[in-house]
Amino acid sequence: MSINVLVFASLSEQLGLSETKLDAASINTALDVWQALTSQQADEAVRVAINQEYADFSSTVKSGDEVAFFPPVTGG
Repeated sequence: MSINVLVFASLSEQLGLSETKLDAASINTALDVWQALTSQQADEAVRVAINQEYADFSSTVKSGDEVAFFPPVTGG
């Protein structure tokens, strides 16, 4: 069982990946997914989506879910 992870824009460049799969056995929250990808602290500005819906780092993740991380969008 696995979790599909997508990483967008500058975060993809920072982490050196745009997509990966993680073993769901030790994953409970979006924060667990983030920590499996990097040793960097979770930044509040980083946005999280689970199954294409906005979520928090504390949101529950289960096998088969898609978790996406992306930087904040700015514009003017």
